[in-house]
Amino acid sequence: MARWLGITLRRIEERFMTDPKPLSLHVPEPPVRPGGKPDFSQMTIPQAGGVRRPPVDVAAHDILDLAYSIIRVLDRRGQAVGPWAEGLDHDRLKGGLRAMMKTRAYDARMTMAQRQGKTSFYMQCTGEEAIACAFQTALEKGDMNFPTYRQQGLLIAQGWPLVDLMCQVFSNENDRLKGRQLPVLYSVRDAGFFSVSGNLGTQYVQAVGWAMASAISGDTRVAAAWIGDGSTAESDFHAALVFASVYRPPVILNVVNNQWAISTHQAIAGGENVTFAARAHGYGIPSLRVDGNDYLAVHAATAWAVERARSNLGPTLIEWVTYRVGGHSTSDDPSKYRPKEESDAWPLGDPIERLKNHLIVLGVWSEERQAQLRAEIDEEVLAAAREAESHGTLHDGPKPSTATIFEGVYKEMPRHLREQRQEMGI
Repeated sequence: MARWLGITLRRIEERFMTDPKPLSLHVPEPPVRPGGKPDFSQMTIPQAGGVRRPPVDVAAHDILDLAYSIIRVLDRRGQAVGPWAEGLDHDRLKGGLRAMMKTRAYDARMTMAQRQGKTSFYMQCTGEEAIACAFQTALEKGDMNFPTYRQQGLLIAQGWPLVDLMCQVFSNENDRLKGRQLPVLYSVRDAGFFSVSGNLGTQYVQAVGWAMASAISGDTRVAAAWIGDGSTAESDFHAALVFASVYRPPVILNVVNNQWAISTHQAIAGGENVTFAARAHGYGIPSLRVDGNDYLAVHAATAWAVERARSNLGPTLIEWVTYRVGGHSTSDDPSKYRPKEESDAWPLGDPIERLKNHLIVLGVWSEERQAQLRAEIDEEVLAAAREAESHGTLHDGPKPSTATIFEGVYKEMPRHLREQRQEMGI
């Protein structure tokens, strides 16, 4: 045996010595680059209503297929079909349409303000409005979102004042964060909106920890973690999944797959050969993959996951399949890395148009009412912007007092800070 093994090893060694083959790495590439024709042929999109709806107490291994499909409710004719069609009443649907349109109008106004030099930076969520706006409607007062910088719809959907958000973007005298955060990194505890962090991924472990604390204290509140497809490559994402898997806290783990992480395609983060939803199954966590541009599908999937969490059945990971229509931020030019026509070719459509069409099919809406609502919202957003600007902008008007640099750091101000404040005479 030893003689045979020695001969075999020598033959292998001789073969590689005579014909060595260099190793190589696989670097994922997007389907098409600028100048090419948009291509989403790699996507498998099931028919609306074609994906089953399991009971909330289902085991993770029994819904592995749902991590590879896409839950859809609205078909191409604007009808709600299938087991995930919950039949939201007309008023709630109209409220959802208004929230999405208001979010988009707010984004447009703040982007314009950035171009005018009234703020340094802004990030839109154009094309992704249904995810945050529909998600929020399935939560209750006291639940906590741990968002990224593209979930402003969570606040707008619950009627949070636009003026308050705009003042934070302008870093003016009414900025609740006193100019200490970058624009769009909001923090609104009263609205269940945890401080947005510029360090991507940190909010995932924080959400799991908050949910663990809720369970330890015997509370009934649930947490929602948010992350983008690119940030799933961060170690915090996997650390959060480990703790969520082990301790089963009441948390919904959201992955917003909008296809692009700044200028890198989602394949770079591991989305080429496996879905982001499928990653949860390595940790024994149930997961869903959902059409993020379908307001009804988003609401239904969220309600399912929230019911699981509130019933003490543990975490759920949801991958929201959507598309980032605008640039990563106002500092980004997406035409440098993807075709300009790609957003128009996105096969899941526009979330606002899809919900509008559904309401028209129901006979409770029209194109005329849509135009009227758009005009009302534009006027409302413009009025809010004027009021916010009256309190100052980046370069003009009053700013937070310098005295505030000593506030909100310690519960009780230490002696050395009191001395520094006295030296400054403030």
